Amino acid sequence: MVDASSVHSLPARPHRIEDAAPARAMPLRLFEGHVHRLALLAIAELGVVMLCVYGAVLAEAALGLIFYLAPSLFVGRGVFGLAGIFAFSALVLSRLAFLRVVDQDIFKRRVLVWGAGARAATIARRLRRSTDQRGFKIIGHVRAPGDGAGLPDDQVLQFDGDLLRLAMRHNVEEIVVAMDDRRGGFPTKELLECRLRGIAVYDVLAFLERETGRVSVELMQSSWFIFSNGFRCNIARLASKRLFDVLVSTAILLAASPIALLTAIAIFLEDRGPILYRQIRMGQNGRGFPMLKFRSMRIDAESNGQAMWASRNDPRTTRVGAWLRRLRIDELPQVLNVLIGHMSFVGPRPERPAFVQQLTQAIPYYPERHFVKPGITGWAQVRYSYGSSNKDAQEKLEYDLYYVKHHSFAFDLMVLLQTVEIVLLRIGSR
Repeated sequence: MVDASSVHSLPARPHRIEDAAPARAMPLRLFEGHVHRLALLAIAELGVVMLCVYGAVLAEAALGLIFYLAPSLFVGRGVFGLAGIFAFSALVLSRLAFLRVVDQDIFKRRVLVWGAGARAATIARRLRRSTDQRGFKIIGHVRAPGDGAGLPDDQVLQFDGDLLRLAMRHNVEEIVVAMDDRRGGFPTKELLECRLRGIAVYDVLAFLERETGRVSVELMQSSWFIFSNGFRCNIARLASKRLFDVLVSTAILLAASPIALLTAIAIFLEDRGPILYRQIRMGQNGRGFPMLKFRSMRIDAESNGQAMWASRNDPRTTRVGAWLRRLRIDELPQVLNVLIGHMSFVGPRPERPAFVQQLTQAIPYYPERHFVKPGITGWAQVRYSYGSSNKDAQEKLEYDLYYVKHHSFAFDLMVLLQTVEIVLLRIGSR
């Protein structure tokens, strides 16, 4: 056996005719395995609906036959209750069966990681929960030249210098390149050979981006912004997003006007202070704008003039403000910002200029989140809990950059639906 870390480059070997025949299993994947779990769930739910339709037709036919054969037979209203119980039971059982089946290895992509150092260890650190690994299974790592300490030896496969043979032996579907130093023996020919045999090859940054829904800032380089796909900024996307913002904000303002009136009265009666709170926030392309909120803190919340992070059970919050924050009603005036054009419904949350200056110095690529309009809600808000530190800001930045790269109308709808769920369950409010 030859350890890959002991050589600077893998020796070239001639192509063999027998290698052209794929010797690995090729399980069926939907959309290259990216959304196969959602597709299976949709198929399962569609099957339940079809069963309900067929059941209703058969039930009608059965009842018609029964009444024809026994006209005097009486069927009470309890039959509807029994039908509801059976239908609910079928839905629960189908969902439980799906959740059990989806964790089977047959539905997971088999992944080989080229690297066993610090960058490869990032995969295990970022995807440590079993729910994070429902879409793939790492069959092992290959220690690459220049790799430092990262993973234990029991996770490293024995490697004889033939990457294609190793991949076929373990039925590998994807290879993730996560070597610490690419200058000392990047296996270009071997990866190209695997790629031409139908094995997908991904960089560790792209792999983590796909599986986690965020961009790993610690692994990223400036060239990623230049060569990566995404970052849509065409007229159709901007026009559709703006049209959606105008129509929905107008509808919300009309529908929520009674709630806004009652909230304004409650705020005024508590301390006779101002109802609205205007605060300068950083908007698209680094331009400041006055963001509106219902005031939820005391008038002297920042009497020293310094910006302060909000904290859990913040003592500066008023009694009415605590309920407004818990129910998210304090964010309602921001719909006016959306109508004016300062904000959008979905986008990175706008921060105060003082915080932006502080975070720009502490976190790389922080200004890039201002490429799109800020939002009332965002991908970071539905994926990460409320944060009040630089570490939390970096975690949320990774989700914001993912949204900036992949934003679309369908993505916005998904974020809005998840936001409604969070509001109803009152998760993450401060």
